[in-house]
Amino acid sequence: MAQPSTLLVLILIISLISSSFCCPADQKQALLQFKSFFFNTSISNSSSDSSLFGLDSWNSTNSDCCTWDRVVCDSSSRAVIALHLDSIGPSFSLEPKMFSTEVLTPLFRVTTLILLDISFNSITGEILGDGFSNLTKLVHLDMKQNSFHGSIPTQLFSLRFLEYLDLSGNSLSGILSPQVGYLGNLKELNLEENFFHGKIPEEIGNLTKLQQLSLQLNHFHGGIPSSLINLNELQVLDLRNNSLSMSIPPEIGNLRKISILAFSMNNFTGGIPPSIQNMRNLETLKLDYNMLSGEIPSWLFTISKLRNLFLGGNNLNWNNNAKVVPKCMLSQLSLQSCGLAGEIPEWISTQKNLVFLDLSENQLDGGFPNWLAEMEVGSIILSGNKLSGLIPPRLFQSPNLSVLMLSRNNFSGQLPGNIGDANGTMILMLAANNFSGPIPVSLSKIDSLLLLDLSRNRFSGNTFPVFSPDSLLAVVDFSSNEFSGGIPLTFSQEIRILGLGKNKFSGPLTQNLTYLSKLQLLDLHDNKITGEVPAFLSEISPLQVMNLRNNSFIGSIPKEFSNLTSLRILDLSCNNLTGKIPIEMGNLLVMSDTPDKLSSFPNLFTFSVGFNDVFVNWKKSIQGLPCHTLEIYSFLDLSRNQLSGEIPASLGGLKGLKLLNVSNNRLSGEIPESLGDLESVESLDLSHNKLSGTIPQTFIKLQELTTLDVSNNELAGEIPVGGQMNTMNDPNDYANNSGLCGMQIGVQCPEKLPLVKPQEDESKDEEESWFSWEGAAVGFPMGFFLSIAIMWLTGYLVPARQPNRQLQKKDFNGGFDPKFIKGGDLNHRLGF
Repeated sequence: MAQPSTLLVLILIISLISSSFCCPADQKQALLQFKSFFFNTSISNSSSDSSLFGLDSWNSTNSDCCTWDRVVCDSSSRAVIALHLDSIGPSFSLEPKMFSTEVLTPLFRVTTLILLDISFNSITGEILGDGFSNLTKLVHLDMKQNSFHGSIPTQLFSLRFLEYLDLSGNSLSGILSPQVGYLGNLKELNLEENFFHGKIPEEIGNLTKLQQLSLQLNHFHGGIPSSLINLNELQVLDLRNNSLSMSIPPEIGNLRKISILAFSMNNFTGGIPPSIQNMRNLETLKLDYNMLSGEIPSWLFTISKLRNLFLGGNNLNWNNNAKVVPKCMLSQLSLQSCGLAGEIPEWISTQKNLVFLDLSENQLDGGFPNWLAEMEVGSIILSGNKLSGLIPPRLFQSPNLSVLMLSRNNFSGQLPGNIGDANGTMILMLAANNFSGPIPVSLSKIDSLLLLDLSRNRFSGNTFPVFSPDSLLAVVDFSSNEFSGGIPLTFSQEIRILGLGKNKFSGPLTQNLTYLSKLQLLDLHDNKITGEVPAFLSEISPLQVMNLRNNSFIGSIPKEFSNLTSLRILDLSCNNLTGKIPIEMGNLLVMSDTPDKLSSFPNLFTFSVGFNDVFVNWKKSIQGLPCHTLEIYSFLDLSRNQLSGEIPASLGGLKGLKLLNVSNNRLSGEIPESLGDLESVESLDLSHNKLSGTIPQTFIKLQELTTLDVSNNELAGEIPVGGQMNTMNDPNDYANNSGLCGMQIGVQCPEKLPLVKPQEDESKDEEESWFSWEGAAVGFPMGFFLSIAIMWLTGYLVPARQPNRQLQKKDFNGGFDPKFIKGGDLNHRLGF
């Protein structure tokens, strides 16, 4: 039997041995504190929620933190060396929680860390430089897709072992410090999707071990630093979407290990450097959307490893006489607006792996070649050419077809009946051709269809494909055709944009329209729709744009429209509406807010596509408003109806209005003083009514005003002087009133009588002078009629980062890079 002292020694030895196989107690405590910080500021602290973050194994009862999920320890010392803490925040929530950078404080006590990944966590605030200075052994630091702001702290540049640094997808700003050159061991640097500005520092050339440099989607300007040519190990150089200028360095070809060279969407000038042909490992070359010029060199097609070539959107010229015999096998090719003429080049038929082809905005003619239909390309963009004839039915037998954009050509005839067999199609844009006949019913078989644009053709009929309730169809434009019958409602609830203007639709609007509960834009202008404007339209709460112009609506304006809290453009002009303008119109929420940002409308897609412009007749000319900027515009057009009564003073609360047009009605009474509160209004048309009194002095506060028309009323008195009113000096805009005067129209207003009583004959002269000037203010010829005409023209597309499922590249059977869809009228960034 062992002596008690011996037993005690054994227990002590066992205890020491077991503790040596556990992580250090202070590191365990630091990790538990980190978890506590997260849960104290997130959804709840219950164990049922902890599994959502992947930290349910982190607890004090489990003595060894090396066994916890997301933790890696050194096999010898048992010290924590890696923390994989990506996506532990509730970013999946519709309203994701934001976490202060202070939650990271406990981690800075784990000084043995070699790898730290805190990406995708909604962490906000400045990067804590003092804390990171403790992590001197860091080799891998991943902080992407959070909400860090401010500049990069200098302490990060002292982490001399750092090989991987990813700060992309944050809100970091300022210049990129020259101290970045201290990170001599860095192999990957990713700063994309931030707000860095200034020049790329020359010290970037000190990072001689760098293999990947990604600076896209920032605000860098100036040229490419000459020192960058020193980065001989560089394999990926991505400078897209900045404001870089000057020519591409002629020595760029010295970077012989480059496989991806991406300079798209900058302001580079000059030609394509010949030294690029020395890049024998080059697989992707993206130079599109710059200001490059000169002839496209045929040697590009001799780079045998080249797979993706994007040259569109420059001033480059294609040599139509050159004989191209490619030594490469391309997957993606963009030659948009490169001066291609004649038939579609037949050498493209040799590219058997082609999944993306953009030859839009050229001068191509002839038909759609059968060999192209047989290649089963995923994305075909041929918009803006002179192609003609029929579309071959073989094209729609392809299981790969995901994007077909043929807008603005001369194609004709009926669409093939088998068009619905291409059930992987997501974007179908055939606008501005000469297609005719009915829409094939097989279209409804394409469940993946997101955008359908058949506008500006000669389609006819009164029956339409019936889409499944589960259909993904979000944008439909049938405008400017010859459709008839009632408004079609055979779409799914996913519809966001519905353009049916300039057809022959008739009859009243039915309650079934409210089934389209996600509708954001409804355009029914220039049809033959009758009946009252239904109040039930106010039940479609997401509506941002409603255009009912030039129909045969009767009755009054529903006061319930004030419940449309997102409505920013309302056009009811050119109908037969009667009654008063509802006082409640002044409660339109979005129109009441002064826009302070430019954002996309609507946010439907993650890839880049454009919408038809909304065209407005204002400021005395037709102007197009890109759909991706509609959130900075608000319009209210009630002109050319039979509205009566006074202008509600409540309209003065619509501070976000850019245009207010109530002309050509029967409105009476005085102009409300409150209209002077329309601080954003640029165009104000009150003409052709029965308004009386004076023009309010408050109009001098309208600092954005550029167009004013009060002609053909019963106004009198002095036109206000000051501010923008001094520039409103077109006499036609004041013509045919009762007695307006002022410097704007060159009519002197009567002066006050002197205090001393004048002689009788002088008094008579003064009296005659008064009436003489007053008479001069009347009888000016009638000026222009200003009426807003919001028109949906056709062109082409954009679900943006939404909390629900996003489309990814893998969703496109053709495998194309969705960021660079351009063609037809799709010339705006798509962000629904």
